Amino acid sequence: MQDFFPIRQRPEVVKFKKGDVLVLFGELFNRGYANGLVEEAEAHGLQVIRATVGRRDEHNQLRPLNNDEIKNIPQPFINVPLEAGFDLETDSQGLSPVDCLKSAKLSDWQDIKLSEKSLIESREKGRKRFRESTLRFIDELDRKIGSSLKEGNHIHFAHLMAGGVPRAKIVLPLMNRVFKGTGDRFLASTDFWNSQIGRLLQMNFHEVTAETYNILISESTAFRQKMEKQKISVSYVAYGYHGTEIIVNEKYHWQSYAPYLQGWAKINLENYAKDWAQKGVRACVYNCPEILTNSSSIFQGVEIPLYNLIRSLLREQPDHPTTLKVIADCEAVLKDKAMIQEIFKDVDNFVVYSEKIGTSQYDNWPQHSNKEQLEKALVLSEKVIGYHKDEKQLMTAVLSEIIFKSCGYIMLHDGYNPQNPVAWIGHDAVSKCLQ
Repeated sequence: MQDFFPIRQRPEVVKFKKGDVLVLFGELFNRGYANGLVEEAEAHGLQVIRATVGRRDEHNQLRPLNNDEIKNIPQPFINVPLEAGFDLETDSQGLSPVDCLKSAKLSDWQDIKLSEKSLIESREKGRKRFRESTLRFIDELDRKIGSSLKEGNHIHFAHLMAGGVPRAKIVLPLMNRVFKGTGDRFLASTDFWNSQIGRLLQMNFHEVTAETYNILISESTAFRQKMEKQKISVSYVAYGYHGTEIIVNEKYHWQSYAPYLQGWAKINLENYAKDWAQKGVRACVYNCPEILTNSSSIFQGVEIPLYNLIRSLLREQPDHPTTLKVIADCEAVLKDKAMIQEIFKDVDNFVVYSEKIGTSQYDNWPQHSNKEQLEKALVLSEKVIGYHKDEKQLMTAVLSEIIFKSCGYIMLHDGYNPQNPVAWIGHDAVSKCLQ
């Protein structure tokens, strides 16, 4: 783990100035990591500039938001569609990857053939569109804030792009089998990933998750240099995932979720941050702990390590009012508060098992799952949910909120001038940054 750079201490608070700006590069959705960053920035007086990925019209054409969609978005807001990826982009024959999958049947998904030439044409077209949108976004940003900034001000870009699941009907049923399939419904992630559909996912994940960060930094170079000449600093942070350190059997221990098919794109994201940092740009990808959100709900079992955050809170800040409230809130949603100890034991056993069989090893990350391991994860996930009084009121909501806030604190204050281009936020750092 030579390239593992965890944040061990609470970053010092940066004394932001009037006129400092947080720029959201991507759309802010509810119950996501970025909400914590926005809250932290607003608490320190930064102006937050919001963005959108746009919407598709009835003809599948990308468009800005309309007046009705904009009315509840706080200003300032840049209405340039920043949708990334190429699954709906047509090739030289007028066909998109989604078009090529329209007639595909679940019974013969492994026999589907997609033209590599066609995929590359669509990818390049999508990349060109996104690059042009980014330039328009930066131009509008300059018009909104350029004249109001003064020497000593700071501009903090937050890259919010992730995902890239192709919008073809056949994809989600297959992904459900990969991430939730048991028995005869189990689909090995290696088989899926190495298929033609998997190839499309590999390429589109890269475009959405990684290439967008590279394009953001690249296409804002002239703007950044203009700001730096005025002694206005600029930084770029992004949300990554590369496993998390949690307490297992009384020690902090790295572990990961499998199968994490976006992992290869996250590695590419990290590499872009490293490349730009070597060129003197303040850039960092922060690998955040597992949480449970609307977008991560397909990955049932990803929340398993989250429960052990309680142990870190008790170790790092046992008397903190937030620790006491979190424990009380978690105990309140369980059928019996003693079940927390049972959960800790189950999480420990699962993490040790996953490492032993090779599905949670840092040097081999990202990893595919196997049938037994996935079934154990799904069974454990259901078991813990069953400990709750109400399946709609889970401990995960309470614990995820703590991670949102602490990651927001770290990514604002450490991200102002990051020490490394890639950093890990483990449960220890989360616990040390309680509000």
